[in-house]
Formats: sequence, C-alpha cells, structure tokens
Amino acid sequence: MSTLSDLATRHASSLDAADLEWLHLLVGDWQVISDLAFADLVLWLPADDGDFVAIAQCRPSTGATVHYDDVVGSRPPEGQRPQLQKSLTEVRAQRSREPRWFGSYAVREEAVPVVRQGRAIAVVARQTNLGGARTPSRLELNYVEAADDLMGMISRGEFPAPNAPTGPRRGAPRVGDGLVRLNSEGEVLYASPNALSCFHRLGALGDLVGRSLVEVTTDLIEQKATVDESMPLVVMGRAPWRTDIEARGVALSLRAVPLTEHGQRLGAVLLCRDVSELRRRERELITKDATIREIHHRVKNNLQTVAALLRLQSRRMSSPEAKDALDEAMRRVATIALVHETLSQTLDEAVPFDDLVGRSLRLAADVASAGGHVRTVVQGEFGLVPAEDATALALVLTELVTNAVEHGLANGVGGTVEITAVREGDALGITVADDGVGLPEKAGAGTGLGTQIVSTLVTNELRGSIRWGAREGGGTEVVLDVVLRTPNRETGSIRH
Repeated sequence: MSTLSDLATRHASSLDAADLEWLHLLVGDWQVISDLAFADLVLWLPADDGDFVAIAQCRPSTGATVHYDDVVGSRPPEGQRPQLQKSLTEVRAQRSREPRWFGSYAVREEAVPVVRQGRAIAVVARQTNLGGARTPSRLELNYVEAADDLMGMISRGEFPAPNAPTGPRRGAPRVGDGLVRLNSEGEVLYASPNALSCFHRLGALGDLVGRSLVEVTTDLIEQKATVDESMPLVVMGRAPWRTDIEARGVALSLRAVPLTEHGQRLGAVLLCRDVSELRRRERELITKDATIREIHHRVKNNLQTVAALLRLQSRRMSSPEAKDALDEAMRRVATIALVHETLSQTLDEAVPFDDLVGRSLRLAADVASAGGHVRTVVQGEFGLVPAEDATALALVLTELVTNAVEHGLANGVGGTVEITAVREGDALGITVADDGVGLPEKAGAGTGLGTQIVSTLVTNELRGSIRWGAREGGGTEVVLDVVLRTPNRETGSIRH
C-alpha cells in the first residue's frame, strides 16, 4: 500500500511541503477523534485531475467500522463526491441530510475541510455506522460533543496542534482508558467511569464533576515527590502535552487535548490511563541494567587485581621462561578485563568493538615490542559485537598482534601490524598482517601456546576458521573468518 506522502506526490503536485507536514500531523493524532466520534475518518485529497483520492483512513476502536476494506488510494463514490467538493470550495463542514446505505446498514456522513492558514487543503469524511443505533448514553454524548469540537477545530485550522508531542510514548492513554472533559477554568464537566476509577486509585475521593482538577491532583501528590513541570498545564488542559502523576504507588499517564474556537479556549479533553504496572516494570528493567553493569565493573576490578598479582609475581621470577609465561598470562587477563570495562559502560549486551580493539592492540604491541617502534593500523569497522563473542575475539586479536610483534618484528627495528575488518551482517572477516621476517620455513605456524589458544577460540567459540600464510611483499598474514552470535530481538538473548 502506498504511503500518504507517495499518494500526495503522485496525485497532487501543487501540495507544498508545509501542507503535507500538516496532513501528517493530523493523521498522526486523529485516532482520538475517530474514537470520540464512533466514526471512520477518511482523508480525501483533491487531485490534479479535479477528483479526490483517499490518502489515509482511521477506524474507531469504540464502535463498528464502516469500511471493512482499505479505501486508501481509491476514488470517492459518485454520491459522496459533491459533498466533498462543496466542503472544499466553501471551506465549511457539510453534513448529509439523509444517511447513505452501504449494503445492509446505513451510514451518516459529514465532510469537514482541513484548513491550514485559511486555506482548505483536503477534506476529512466522518462516516458513522448506524447499524447498531440506540439511545446514546451520557458517556457517548460527551464523546460525540468532544469530537464535534475537535472537528470544528480542524475546519478552522486549529487542529492538529503543532507543539503536540511527537512520537509514541509507552503508556500513552487512549479514549477508552479514561476521559475527563474540562471547561476553560480547568473544572471537570464530565469524567468517564474509567477516568473516575483512575483518580480513585490515585487517592481522590468522591465525584470529580464541578471540582478543579489541578487542585484535586495537587492534594494527592506527596510533598517530597518529584513533579513534572508541565503537569499543571496538562491537568488544566492548557497545553497539548503528556505528563505522569504518581502517588501512593499508583502512576497515571495524562494527555491533554485543548479545545479552542477562533483562538479562544473552550476547555479541554483529558485522557488518562493507569500505567502503574508499566512503570513498575520499567523500574525493574532499570534496576536490572544497573545490576548487570555493576557486575561487569566488579569482574573488571577483580581481573585487574589478578593481573596486578601476576605482574608482582613476574618481577620476582629469576627464570626468563617463567617470567615470560607470567607476563603473557597477565596480558590475557588484562584483555578480558578491558572487555568487561567496556560492558560496564553500556546498557546493551554488545560491545562497540572498534573502540576496544584500538586500545587493546596498541597496548599489546607496546608491551610485546622490545625497543623497536611498532605501529598498529586498523582499517574497516568491527561494529557491535555480542558480549559472548567479544572476549574471545579480543583475546584472539591480542594474541595475533603479540605474536606478530614478538616473532615477525623481533629484529628490534620495528615495523607495522595492519588489522583489516570486513563486516557483513553476522559474518566478520579479519586479516592481521605484518611486514616482518615472515613464517619460519620449517616450523611453520601452530606450534606455540598462543597459536594454540587462537586456534581453539576461533574454532570452538567463534565458529570460524583461521589460516596463516606469507604476506605479499614480505611478512606474515593471518586470515580469520568468524560468525558472530545474533541477538534475539524478542527475548534479548543470543541465538547461536
């Protein structure tokens, strides 16, 4: 299905960017009107050929729909076209005197111009299914009156509000969650049963009608509680914003929709929803994230302590072989500690490996070089690497760079170690090359402890392959091909 922008560009070349943005704002916020009106809304755009084209539609969640099939991209039926054209030309709402029949049920229709800066740029068709018509309740009457006010604002260019919050927010209330109608002074004219239940759970006693809602909520908020600065404006219905109110372990999400007429405030519609459970879960997630970061931090501290103990023990060793073995163990522990330090600074169970690899490889090269200057060059991007793979990958690269410096560049002159990364999805190709003396002719690769560690980690932990060979132009080249674990978006776990 084509999007609103696609259809507008295709059928109405004269529509400018500001008008199109206005239509996007309307479509992003008109579900409230559809639910209040118990009606389908269809946005009809005047096309270049003189006809209309439907570029968006909305079905009510509070009543029966009229259009069981999507009408976006279609043209209006013959009986509806004159009403749409008259509404657009005269820039005022047009309501049919008689309902129009859709098969077995009748539909009451109204066409309302979408006005921006005094110009009608489109038409909203409001279509109400009369198949289940009955005597309306007090709730339904208040819903429809509020919908009428909002439709009138559309026809005067006063809705949607340009400063309304953009983007969905967790716990955002809808019409069925609870509705309060306010007058221009912020006093309650009507509160739906669900809205009453929300405020009763918050601690309000008795009926709300006739009372100032901002005074009611102020009495409920605890003295030392943190309050959103926008809360009074939202509760009084003066700003089209959202806010949260928390008291006695209950959290309410409030959204105000101000009602105006020619710039004068008539009142507001206030939508409310009990989001206590959502906020509790969010706090649990925050606590869990903080706990995980603290664990990584403590593991890092413990590993750094182990590395320091190995360094002290190495200094006391008289045997060169024992000293070298302890230094290598210290370096490996320090590499693992660096991974946990990086994890302790992020909320995700993934490591920004490009930052980590630069630090760890420079450190490995400096430690392994015996007087000669060694330069490490990293090309390409590793991207985010899952924590389960980050430790093994960091150890592998550290071992390879250390081996390149200790064996390939062991002549004391120095040289360059170049690491190249190519990332395609979960597949990661890495090349570690040096411009040193190259592989021994007889021994080859794979005889030392470091090389054995690398081969084991690549095969068992990283599910990949590794091969050593001569570098073109002299030196050694090691090629790694590994497959990283994929995060499970639904559970947050790692798929193997």
